[in-house]
This record gives sequence, structure tokens and C-alpha cells, in this order.
Amino acid sequence: MKYSFIIPVYNRPDEVDELLSSLTTQKTGDFEVIVVEDGSSNPCKEVCDKYTGQLNLHYFSKKNSGPGQSRNYGAERAKGEYLIVLDSDVVLPEGYLSAVEAELRANPCDAFGGPDSAHPSFTPTQKAISYSMTSFFTTGGIRGGKKKLDKFYPRSYNMGIRRDVYLRLGGFSKMRFGEDIDFSIRIFKGGYTCRLFPTAWVWHKRRTDFRKFFKQVYNSGIARVNLYKKYPDSLKLVHLLPTVFTVGVSALVVISAVGRALMHYDPTHFHRWYLMCALPWLPILAFALLIFIDSAIRNRSLSIGLKSIGAAFIQLFGYGTGFIAAWWKRCVLKKDEFHAFEKNFYK
Repeated sequence: MKYSFIIPVYNRPDEVDELLSSLTTQKTGDFEVIVVEDGSSNPCKEVCDKYTGQLNLHYFSKKNSGPGQSRNYGAERAKGEYLIVLDSDVVLPEGYLSAVEAELRANPCDAFGGPDSAHPSFTPTQKAISYSMTSFFTTGGIRGGKKKLDKFYPRSYNMGIRRDVYLRLGGFSKMRFGEDIDFSIRIFKGGYTCRLFPTAWVWHKRRTDFRKFFKQVYNSGIARVNLYKKYPDSLKLVHLLPTVFTVGVSALVVISAVGRALMHYDPTHFHRWYLMCALPWLPILAFALLIFIDSAIRNRSLSIGLKSIGAAFIQLFGYGTGFIAAWWKRCVLKKDEFHAFEKNFYK
């Protein structure tokens, strides 16, 4: 058997149903599917039972230990030459596995990953969040974009690796967040070949509202500092940009507020303070306009373009504030690894 799909699940039976349905449309059948229920209170066993006879599917249930350890649990029971790790909130186009097969035939490698996109059926909010997580203007294209500021590191929503390499590296670490980047770093440090498969993309639902999205990116900012403490050379300029953005925008808002206060208390220099109040908003508005135009064109929707402004600011501020909080606690106060928003995060 060539491929084993490893899918950890936590309280997402409906999304698992969509993912399994998309697996039945794949053009090649040389694969198995391993679903690992990670201590869910709303299990997906009945959903998995629906696909008996349609998929070579194996369902396992265990106590909650987080997505990384659940992937390891599945990998230990897998038989495929390659393990393909997917998040439970993705859906595969029918040509996904054929694209993986073509890439491996053309240029074999030890590990790979693919980009993600928004499905036409996604809500406007999901499409805006997808834009903010894939745009060059918000993430630097490091998640699989054509333009990127750093090399591509496979992520757990769409990651493949030879099973023998996976087991040799010990699989995913016990990190609760950022464990996929930790694994990718170890793949590169181990000297294994790793590539981006641009045609092996998935539809990725991500979070369904901005509150959950903020929690996700805040944890990502924390995880980046935790990764830095493990691998100091892993921190690149692109990882600092959300923090620079957060500090810069906050400073501009404070300057504008001071200018507004001075307009009230010193009206004799009204025009000077008016400029101090108004000018700081120009770069903020220029960035918002850039996001709006780019997203509206990409999504062919003015409303999604507007929502993307909010998603972009949440993505950058969430990551930036998480990074700052983690840097203060870990690098200044010298505390141990930590994370936030863990409880119920994967529901």
C-alpha cells in the first residue's frame, strides 16, 4: 500500500463526513484512511461506519492527548509507504492524490506539503479568513504561496512524509501548538528532502468566526516563540512582521489620540495638532485599501474584500500580541513553555 491518510478528530463529525466523502472521489485507490478520535464528546464513529465498503477505513478512539500525539497513534498503525496527515476540517479535490503521485514520480522526496484554498461553498467570513492566512500581504506567502519570504514548511492540514522517516524522527512532539512546524524543522535538520507540491492543494475551512480565529493566531504567535527557544535559528524576519505591524499600528493610533487631545487643549495650534491626529491614519488606511482591493479581486466579491480587512488585522494583531506576550514571559521573565486558549480549542 502506498498511502495512509492520518486524520485526528476532536468533536467534528460533520466535517469528517465531508472529508471522507471527498476521499471517495480520488482517482487512485491505493490508500487507507486512519481516523483517530481524540477523546471527543461528540464522536464520529457513525459517520465513519457510513463509508464501510467505500474506503479502506480504520477508526480508533483514545483519550484526549492533542493532535500531534493522535497523529503518532495513527502512524504507528499505518501500513502505507507515505503518510499523509490532514486536519479534519479540510476537503480534497478529486485530483489531490493524482497530483501527489505525479509530483513523486517526477521528483521523489522524503516529505512534502501543499497549499490550501477556500471552497466556493465557504461562508464569506471563512473566505476572508482563508485570504488573510494565504495572502502575501499578511503571511509573506510562507504557507505555500507563489511569492514567499521564507522557505516552505509543511503544515499539518496538508503534510506528507515517508513512513520510515516519520518513525525515525519520532513523529510529532508533545507541543500542543506549533507541533507541525516543529516536525518540519526536524525534517530539514535531519537532512531529508522536502518539497512544496503546488498542485496538491486542499480546501481548508479554518475557523468559522473571528473570535475563534483570534484565538488560533494568538496561539500561533506564542508557538513561534516556543519554537525559537527550541531552535534559535528558526526565527526569521517574516515571523517578526506581525509584531512590527502590531507595535507600529498601536503607536500610530496613540500619536493620533495625542494629536486629538492637543487640538482640544491647545486650539491656537489647531492645524498642527490636526495633522498629528490625521496623518498617522494614512498608512493604516492604505494597508486596509490594499487588502480590500487584493481580496475583492481574488474572491470576486466586494463584501469579502471588506471582511478581509477585519480578518487581516485580526490575523496580524492576534499573532503579534501572542508573540509579544510569549517573548515577555519566556525571554524576559524566563518562564517555561506555555500556551493560551487551550481549553475547548479544538471543538
